[in-house]
Amino acid sequence: MELKLTNEAKKYLDDIRSNWKIRLYFLKNLPTAFWWGLRVIEASPAFCKVSIPFNWRTQNPFNSIYFAALAGAGELATGTLANMARLGKGSISMLVVDQSAEFVKKADGKIIFTCNQGLEAHKVVDEAIATGEGKTITMTATGVNLKGETVCKIHITWSFRKRTKK
Repeated sequence: MELKLTNEAKKYLDDIRSNWKIRLYFLKNLPTAFWWGLRVIEASPAFCKVSIPFNWRTQNPFNSIYFAALAGAGELATGTLANMARLGKGSISMLVVDQSAEFVKKADGKIIFTCNQGLEAHKVVDEAIATGEGKTITMTATGVNLKGETVCKIHITWSFRKRTKK
Protein backbone atom coordinates (compact mmCIF):
# COMPACT_ATOMS: atom_id res chain seq x y z
CA MET A 1 0.00 0.00 0.00
CA GLU A 2 1.36 3.40 -1.02
CA LEU A 3 0.88 5.83 1.84
CA LYS A 4 0.57 9.57 1.34
CA LEU A 5 1.36 11.41 4.56
CA THR A 6 -0.33 14.64 5.49
CA ASN A 7 1.87 17.69 6.05
CA GLU A 8 1.15 17.46 9.77
CA ALA A 9 2.28 13.81 9.84
CA LYS A 10 5.44 14.68 7.85
CA LYS A 11 6.33 17.39 10.39
CA TYR A 12 5.67 14.97 13.26
CA LEU A 13 7.96 12.40 11.64
CA ASP A 14 10.69 15.02 11.23
CA ASP A 15 10.25 16.10 14.86
CA ILE A 16 10.49 12.60 16.33
CA ARG A 17 13.59 11.94 14.24
CA SER A 18 15.24 14.99 15.82
CA ASN A 19 16.95 13.90 19.03
CA TRP A 20 16.74 17.30 20.74
CA LYS A 21 13.08 17.87 19.77
CA ILE A 22 11.93 14.47 21.03
CA ARG A 23 13.92 14.89 24.26
CA LEU A 24 12.28 18.29 24.80
CA TYR A 25 8.86 16.74 24.12
CA PHE A 26 9.58 13.97 26.63
CA LEU A 27 10.71 16.45 29.26
CA LYS A 28 7.49 18.45 28.85
CA ASN A 29 4.90 15.71 28.19
CA LEU A 30 6.37 12.30 29.09
CA PRO A 31 8.87 12.88 31.91
CA THR A 32 9.26 9.17 32.63
CA ALA A 33 10.38 8.59 29.02
CA PHE A 34 12.94 11.35 29.53
CA TRP A 35 14.02 9.91 32.89
CA TRP A 36 14.36 6.36 31.54
CA GLY A 37 16.35 7.57 28.53
CA LEU A 38 14.02 6.26 25.84
CA ARG A 39 15.16 7.04 22.30
CA VAL A 40 13.25 6.88 19.02
CA ILE A 41 16.11 5.47 16.99
CA GLU A 42 14.26 5.00 13.71
CA ALA A 43 10.79 5.93 12.49
CA SER A 44 8.81 5.85 9.27
CA PRO A 45 5.10 5.71 8.45
CA ALA A 46 5.33 1.90 8.52
CA PHE A 47 7.55 1.14 11.54
CA CYS A 48 9.16 2.56 14.64
CA LYS A 49 12.16 1.49 16.72
CA VAL A 50 12.60 2.66 20.30
CA SER A 51 15.50 1.85 22.62
CA ILE A 52 15.63 1.67 26.38
CA PRO A 53 18.94 1.46 28.21
CA PHE A 54 19.75 -0.80 31.14
CA ASN A 55 20.92 1.56 33.87
CA TRP A 56 20.16 2.59 37.44
CA ARG A 57 17.10 4.57 36.28
CA THR A 58 15.45 1.59 34.59
CA GLN A 59 16.70 -1.20 36.84
CA ASN A 60 14.55 -3.14 39.31
CA PRO A 61 15.85 -4.95 42.44
CA PHE A 62 16.25 -8.16 40.40
CA ASN A 63 19.00 -6.71 38.17
CA SER A 64 16.83 -6.35 35.08
CA ILE A 65 14.77 -3.58 33.49
CA TYR A 66 11.62 -2.72 35.42
CA PHE A 67 8.50 -4.07 33.67
CA ALA A 68 6.83 -0.64 33.60
CA ALA A 69 9.82 0.87 31.80
CA LEU A 70 9.65 -1.92 29.22
CA ALA A 71 5.91 -1.31 28.81
CA GLY A 72 6.56 2.41 28.38
CA ALA A 73 9.07 1.79 25.61
CA GLY A 74 6.65 -0.58 23.90
CA GLU A 75 3.83 1.93 24.18
CA LEU A 76 6.05 4.62 22.65
CA ALA A 77 6.90 2.40 19.66
CA THR A 78 3.22 1.66 18.97
CA GLY A 79 1.97 5.11 19.95
CA THR A 80 4.32 6.90 17.59
CA LEU A 81 2.77 5.01 14.66
CA ALA A 82 -0.77 5.36 16.00
CA ASN A 83 -0.36 9.11 16.44
CA MET A 84 1.16 9.56 12.99
CA ALA A 85 -1.84 7.72 11.48
CA ARG A 86 -4.33 10.29 12.79
CA LEU A 87 -2.44 13.53 12.22
CA GLY A 88 -3.82 15.90 9.61
CA LYS A 89 -7.05 13.95 9.23
CA GLY A 90 -9.28 16.12 11.38
CA SER A 91 -10.10 15.81 15.03
CA ILE A 92 -9.48 12.15 15.90
CA SER A 93 -9.31 10.99 19.51
CA MET A 94 -6.73 8.36 20.39
CA LEU A 95 -6.74 6.33 23.60
CA VAL A 96 -5.14 3.21 25.04
CA VAL A 97 -8.00 0.83 25.91
CA ASP A 98 -6.01 -2.30 26.74
CA GLN A 99 -2.45 -3.38 27.41
CA SER A 100 -0.83 -6.75 27.93
CA ALA A 101 2.70 -8.04 27.91
CA GLU A 102 4.69 -11.23 27.52
CA PHE A 103 8.03 -11.36 29.30
CA VAL A 104 10.17 -14.07 27.75
CA LYS A 105 13.72 -13.42 28.90
CA LYS A 106 15.48 -11.28 31.49
CA ALA A 107 16.03 -7.74 30.19
CA ASP A 108 19.54 -7.13 31.48
CA GLY A 109 20.91 -4.91 28.72
CA LYS A 110 19.82 -2.36 26.16
CA ILE A 111 16.50 -3.36 24.57
CA ILE A 112 15.23 -2.29 21.14
CA PHE A 113 11.46 -2.31 20.58
CA THR A 114 10.14 -2.54 17.04
CA CYS A 115 6.57 -2.11 15.85
CA ASN A 116 5.84 -2.47 12.14
CA GLN A 117 2.08 -1.92 12.08
CA GLY A 118 2.00 1.69 10.91
CA LEU A 119 0.14 0.94 7.68
CA GLU A 120 -2.47 -1.07 9.60
CA ALA A 121 -2.97 1.87 11.96
CA HIS A 122 -3.58 4.19 8.99
CA LYS A 123 -6.26 1.79 7.68
CA VAL A 124 -8.01 1.69 11.06
CA VAL A 125 -7.98 5.48 11.40
CA ASP A 126 -9.35 5.88 7.88
CA GLU A 127 -12.09 3.36 8.70
CA ALA A 128 -12.99 5.26 11.89
CA ILE A 129 -13.28 8.46 9.84
CA ALA A 130 -15.35 6.81 7.10
CA THR A 131 -17.80 5.09 9.46
CA GLY A 132 -17.91 7.66 12.24
CA GLU A 133 -17.58 4.76 14.70
CA GLY A 134 -14.81 4.03 17.15
CA LYS A 135 -12.28 1.51 15.85
CA THR A 136 -9.50 -0.32 17.65
CA ILE A 137 -6.23 -1.95 16.72
CA THR A 138 -3.93 -4.03 18.87
CA MET A 139 -0.36 -3.18 18.04
CA THR A 140 2.64 -5.20 19.20
CA ALA A 141 6.12 -3.92 19.97
CA THR A 142 8.70 -6.68 20.22
CA GLY A 143 11.69 -5.99 22.45
CA VAL A 144 14.98 -7.67 21.60
CA ASN A 145 18.34 -7.52 23.30
CA LEU A 146 21.62 -6.79 21.52
CA LYS A 147 22.06 -10.51 20.81
CA GLY A 148 18.80 -10.42 18.81
CA GLU A 149 16.91 -12.51 21.38
CA THR A 150 13.27 -11.63 22.05
CA VAL A 151 12.96 -10.35 25.61
CA CYS A 152 9.32 -9.27 25.68
CA LYS A 153 6.29 -8.33 23.61
CA ILE A 154 4.12 -5.39 24.58
CA HIS A 155 0.57 -5.38 23.17
CA ILE A 156 -1.24 -2.04 23.20
CA THR A 157 -4.82 -1.67 21.97
CA TRP A 158 -5.47 1.81 20.61
CA SER A 159 -8.92 3.22 20.04
CA PHE A 160 -9.63 5.90 17.43
CA ARG A 161 -12.81 7.90 17.09
CA LYS A 162 -13.70 10.88 14.97
CA ARG A 163 -14.78 13.69 17.27
CA THR A 164 -18.14 15.23 16.56
CA LYS A 165 -18.95 18.86 17.12
CA LYS A 166 -21.30 19.50 20.03
